Amino acid sequence: MPRFDKYIHLTDTHLVQDGNGLLYGLCPKQRLQQAVAHIQQHHTDARAVFITGDLTHYGHEQAYVHLRECLSGLSMPVYPILGNHDSRNNFQQHFAHIARDANGFVQYVLELEHQTAIFLDTNEPGVHWGVFCEKRALWLRAQLEQANKPVLLFMHHPFFPIGITSMDKISLLNTKPFETAIEGLQHKIAHFFFGHIHRPILGSFKGIPYSTLRGTNHQVALVLQDPSLRIVGKNEGPQYGVLMLSPEQVLIHLEDFLDQEPTYLLGG
Repeated sequence: MPRFDKYIHLTDTHLVQDGNGLLYGLCPKQRLQQAVAHIQQHHTDARAVFITGDLTHYGHEQAYVHLRECLSGLSMPVYPILGNHDSRNNFQQHFAHIARDANGFVQYVLELEHQTAIFLDTNEPGVHWGVFCEKRALWLRAQLEQANKPVLLFMHHPFFPIGITSMDKISLLNTKPFETAIEGLQHKIAHFFFGHIHRPILGSFKGIPYSTLRGTNHQVALVLQDPSLRIVGKNEGPQYGVLMLSPEQVLIHLEDFLDQEPTYLLGG
């Protein structure tokens, strides 16, 4: 039996200014608190929690206060990145301990036991699609060149189409800087984790395995190739990911943490 190191992947928490406030009929703070309680009940052996952006819905400063309060209930460190709904300035006021690159982007490297985790910033004020500029790309290129272990990439926006056309229009639109950054180094990327889509998706792009999952609040319906480009929401159950990492394997389990169905034994 291989030895795995456990980590947790959360995404799209979308906290709002009012801690009791609703978003699409749901309370984002309560949902995140429920996720934290479930993690603490079942996965205190996890080494860290990774959050792939859209930490808040409007970028309000008070929403980051609520976020910090919720995450304080975790017994392991938390490594967040920004999404298009976030405010870089307000985030930095309340998460000053999270590293930034020399240009002020929330990009940093975390050395795990068997992998190197690289966290990227696709936030651009005033737009909902992802932006990854030349400065960010040069930083990524340097980190990939230096990496001597398999790399796990964490970024809010996907850099490829996912077939839900309403979301593809607000993914990473200009992919050239990103593609240039990874050119010739794709073999170093063991897995790419992202958020933004609010759906469980897994696959590979140009040989790079990828995955995402439902957010902790609201979800996006599976409406493919819709010419209207309307984003359709759906209140499916929230998830978090349980990552099991070894030198040979990246294993991901999806946990529907509000599922109340009882367990039972299968077989004769």
